[in-house]
Amino acid sequence: MKVEQISIFIENKSGRLAEVTRVLGEHGVNIRALSLADTSDFGILRLIVDKTDLAKETLKQNGFTVNKTEVVAVEVADQPGGLSRILKVLDNSSINVEYMYAFFERSAGNAVIIFRFDETEHAIKVLQDSGFTILHGERVYSM
Repeated sequence: MKVEQISIFIENKSGRLAEVTRVLGEHGVNIRALSLADTSDFGILRLIVDKTDLAKETLKQNGFTVNKTEVVAVEVADQPGGLSRILKVLDNSSINVEYMYAFFERSAGNAVIIFRFDETEHAIKVLQDSGFTILHGERVYSM
């Protein structure tokens, strides 16, 4: 039920983001979703890719600091209020969202929200019990 995500710490300077994508592309790693957060000195690039272990090793070999974490992918109808319904269920159960980002699944017409929770297992159970679809990693990696 969990999805592997890699987080890359990159200096906030010209060309570093391009270098990450070049390295991944040269090794046949396809990016499925991403989020970039920055400060004045560095950024955290979070990626869902089709070959997590290869991406992690390749980036490390090229001098990047990389961590692997588990996140949760939740499918939601791509319509007004879709995200609000998920967040209401989480709020009612006092589950904290550490961060999130989204992407659109073309074939099914749904959005996929990537969540990092403070209580992952509890969040998964609450969402499933509320009728939300939690996607397996294999499905997300192949989108």
